[in-house]
Amino acid sequence: MRKSIIPVMLVAVLVAMPVTAQQRPELKLQESAPDRYIVVPGDTLWGLAAKFLKDPWRWPELWKMNQDQIKSPHRIFPGNVIVLDRSGPQPELKMGQTVKLEPRVRSTDLDTSAIPSISPRTIEPFLSRPLVVEPDGLQSAPRIISAQADRVYLGSGDAAYVKGVKDAKNDSVWHIYRQGKALVDPRTQTTLGYEAVFLGSARVTRSGDPATIQIFNAKQEIGVGDRLVAAGPLTHASYAPHAPGKPVLGQIIATYGGLVETGPQNIVVLNLGTRDGVEIGHVLALSRLGRNLVESNPVPWYNRPAGEVFGSMGGAFPLDTKKDGTKLPDERYGTAFVFRTFDRVSYALVMSASQPVQLYDVVSTP
Repeated sequence: MRKSIIPVMLVAVLVAMPVTAQQRPELKLQESAPDRYIVVPGDTLWGLAAKFLKDPWRWPELWKMNQDQIKSPHRIFPGNVIVLDRSGPQPELKMGQTVKLEPRVRSTDLDTSAIPSISPRTIEPFLSRPLVVEPDGLQSAPRIISAQADRVYLGSGDAAYVKGVKDAKNDSVWHIYRQGKALVDPRTQTTLGYEAVFLGSARVTRSGDPATIQIFNAKQEIGVGDRLVAAGPLTHASYAPHAPGKPVLGQIIATYGGLVETGPQNIVVLNLGTRDGVEIGHVLALSRLGRNLVESNPVPWYNRPAGEVFGSMGGAFPLDTKKDGTKLPDERYGTAFVFRTFDRVSYALVMSASQPVQLYDVVSTP
């Protein structure tokens, strides 16, 4: 693992500092921004923003939303007409021909007909499952203590006995997990939590202690000792995409699937959570800090001590490497949309990237 790059990021804080509405540059519209657009099924708030703006995270400015309205945006439905008003000093979006969008209080019931912030297809499994647990988060959770017919591994259709769900109702649904790898802050080396590896889902067929469950969906092999968490309701992120209102600076500490590199429409884990002011709907810039240039000087074999010479004449020469003091420029290359937050970490969907997204790349206020 390469060393933390957070100490080097002090310069990046200046780049990450948010600016007030008066200081922000003019909104830049897409050259192909339509004057009128009819919302169709499959649209998202991010997709609509990208149709009109070069910087989609400035979507609330185009709607003239305040902070409260960002968190409870007016529902936009297929068939709605969105009009781009270019007559004022700054462009503005309005609903219909003349009526300005008036956000209303968000209902607690999920309205699936309204378009979501981002496509739910990719993030849906991450909305209904914990996926991140505290260091001891699964230790007290109900656990599988035995399998019917003394099987070692369980799959779909198999039954098992569980201790700790005696009050569970018959037919209640539970997800099955196993504690995964630690999520470590690269700056402090503190364990922020653990990935909860989703193994499958089960339904209680007989209550009691132990209770009997039947597995109806197995993603991986399930065994004695694996833990159960009650299935929660599915909720979609409905916040308008927006930049944080204060400086945010962190790193990517994991990718879904454990890949070293990933790209657009893939999910990354950040070492930032609600305690850092990160919230659902935040759009963060992805950057890679410029490395210090290393100059390599080949040293001919005949100038090396006899004991250090290797290879034959004309073969490989030892290299004497040193830093020449030149730092390559930092590169901002994409954006990510935060769709689920925990206390100390959060999940974000990579929305755009002009180069591969790598572990320990920087996320900051755009």
